[in-house]
Amino acid sequence: MRLKLKMLVACFVLVSIHSISAKKSLNVVIDKALQHATEQSLLMAKSLENEVGKLPRSYVNGKLTTSDSRWWCSGYFPGVLWYLFENSKNNEVLKYAEEFTARVEREKYTTDNHDVGLMIYCSFGNGYRITKKPAYREVILTAAESLSSRYNEKVGLIRSWDFNKSQWQYPVIIDNMMNLDLLLWASKESGNQRFRNISISHANKTMKHHYRLDMSCYHVVSYDTITGLPHKKQTSQGASDSSSWSRGQAWGLYGYTLMYRETKDVHYLEMAKKIANYIFNHPNMPSDYIPYWDFNAPGIPNAKRDASAASIMASALTELSGYVEKPLRKKYLKIAEIQLRTLASPEYTANIGENGNFILKHSVSSIPHKSEVDVPLTYADYYYVEALLRMKSLLRKK
Repeated sequence: MRLKLKMLVACFVLVSIHSISAKKSLNVVIDKALQHATEQSLLMAKSLENEVGKLPRSYVNGKLTTSDSRWWCSGYFPGVLWYLFENSKNNEVLKYAEEFTARVEREKYTTDNHDVGLMIYCSFGNGYRITKKPAYREVILTAAESLSSRYNEKVGLIRSWDFNKSQWQYPVIIDNMMNLDLLLWASKESGNQRFRNISISHANKTMKHHYRLDMSCYHVVSYDTITGLPHKKQTSQGASDSSSWSRGQAWGLYGYTLMYRETKDVHYLEMAKKIANYIFNHPNMPSDYIPYWDFNAPGIPNAKRDASAASIMASALTELSGYVEKPLRKKYLKIAEIQLRTLASPEYTANIGENGNFILKHSVSSIPHKSEVDVPLTYADYYYVEALLRMKSLLRKK
């Protein structure tokens, strides 16, 4: 009996020591993760250096898949490089950040989809923030004009897609919240109040019509162009029209957090907190906070996880922690820490030179479309690196 008691005490002490050590080593985890990301991203850049106009997209069936600038994710890899340069001050990373950013420039004129915000702001936006190159500023302002051309005064929202016109009159997807960052920056930088007004109108109408009573959101809401009211509420990438597509929930969390940052309107802060409460208290959220691709996915707990959704959540939650009261701040940071530690582990982080030179494994683009399932995705890497840097900045201030 005494022996068993001693063994239990010893185990308790070891667990306690491990817990204390884990807390102390978060800086180490982050630094190692960023160093790993830098090495891996340099390999990616070098592998595509002579592939004119090409940008990484995914790694499917043992083969690197690429895109040109037209793909909606084209700005993410340049953005990863800018973040990694900001952290490392490595001039080789800077060289590639500039090179791959230049590959996206023509998208400043894009008016046929809403993703010009992500294409340009993740690449040129980060580039300008870090270097203050005047040419970068002009690219972003031009892109803001292009994006704002998709705004309809009657509907009060930025149109997302131009396809499936027989099904949708004016489709708006929750992802579109992510493009408001560019418009809000452009409004401050240029003094053009219209960009800000568009962002506020879009965020407000999305808040009103995209969200259910439980604070889950629809993926796609299509609006009647005459009345300006919704005529369809559906999904494209989720499990069903009534399900909770995890990356969509992440986009909303991130989007309303940035809206509060830029406007200081407490309605957006409360919205972000409600979304966070829904996500992180969902009964189908795993203990490591890496969500299934849909919170209502068939086959849980054997359904695919989505590292991209976790990365977006971790980045948004880390920022949101700076805007809330202390008890909630501690809760948010603890969850983000668990997410980052899990993503930085061998379970989700690829070995150097593997995984097509992407940083993270196990993301899901669209199971309904059987597209890029359980593979690396460039936007997972982007928000993961962003989350690491945001957490590192917070730890430095403590």
